[in-house]
Amino acid sequence: MFVTDDIKYIGVNDREIDLFEGQYDVPNGMAYNSYAIIDEKIAIMDTVDASFGDEWLGNMKNVLDGRKPDYLIIQHMEPDHSANIARFMDEYTDAVIVSTAKSFIMINQFFGTEYKERRMIVDEGDTLELGKHSLTFVTAPMVHWPEVMVTYDKTDKVLFSADAFGKFGTWDTDEDWACEARRYYFGIVGKYGVQAKKLLDKAAGLDIAIICPLHGPVLSENLGYYIGLYNIWTTYGIESEGTVIAYTSVYGNTKKAAEILREKLIEKGCKKVVLNDLARCDMAEAVEDAFRYGKLILATTTYNSDVFPFMRIFINELHERGYKNRKIGLVENGTWAPTAANVMKKKLADFKNIELAETVVTIKSAVNDDTLAALDKLAEEMK
Repeated sequence: MFVTDDIKYIGVNDREIDLFEGQYDVPNGMAYNSYAIIDEKIAIMDTVDASFGDEWLGNMKNVLDGRKPDYLIIQHMEPDHSANIARFMDEYTDAVIVSTAKSFIMINQFFGTEYKERRMIVDEGDTLELGKHSLTFVTAPMVHWPEVMVTYDKTDKVLFSADAFGKFGTWDTDEDWACEARRYYFGIVGKYGVQAKKLLDKAAGLDIAIICPLHGPVLSENLGYYIGLYNIWTTYGIESEGTVIAYTSVYGNTKKAAEILREKLIEKGCKKVVLNDLARCDMAEAVEDAFRYGKLILATTTYNSDVFPFMRIFINELHERGYKNRKIGLVENGTWAPTAANVMKKKLADFKNIELAETVVTIKSAVNDDTLAALDKLAEEMK
């Protein structure tokens, strides 16, 4: 695939993978992107996952047409992008690795050498001239590893964005970009919103026509849409008006309350209500929904004087990713000693800029008239 006349796509699609990073369901597979910049000197942008070394080298040789690469630019050392460094360096013995100082520490950890005789350490603002193409390196620490950098080609106005602007799915998957990019961002990068925003601010000063991420499709149209979403995500802003109800239920009573609450919210004019059964839904999807919408209701049973395990996991996932700037309502259930609401309040105490609804709904075993009245009151607060 041609990105521009001089920039070729040499990445691979993994259509066999079931769980990315051993935890994220990827029904449409995963892309491991790599690019070749063909000029007087040739630069290869990143490698691919270990399982696809043969395919990647074959793709590279096809576009090189008998020439040899001069540089291997490593933007990110996670193994799905760096696993074939040693193989590349063995194949092309005159090539030089270009990366940050922290990357070479990790290269030594992974491969037992820092390639001291064949390396170029770069930092913020450093450049590399390939001929007509001039590359500028921009550091992006903790987006989402400490060694990360991105690369800007001012000739073709291309930003090689590392994991930023990545998504789940192969590069040629025909699907809405935002859904799987959002799930990818909040699952993998979301904890580091402050750092990601700093990178966006740096990129704002660049004239970008094309974004080449390490996962997902090359972005070349309507870039304002993608950058706009990233500005919302990195600042923990509200992307869509609506309310998420995340619940757990043992015998169906808390589920019934959650469903009644959804109907009451809709009746009161709530634009969007998303219902997630935390025991059965994709947890990453539930996390994505919580960050997308402005209001969240947590409904769970009291369990071993705590909350039901899937609710505990969900709250921990939100906390780990810096969930903030939202309004949260609480619903608890307990037959003899309902304590889930207080437990959740304690867990939420460390969250930043969270407003708790005044109404706390307590279900004692099953939904009754008192429960319905309390659900109506909570719906009025959360509509």
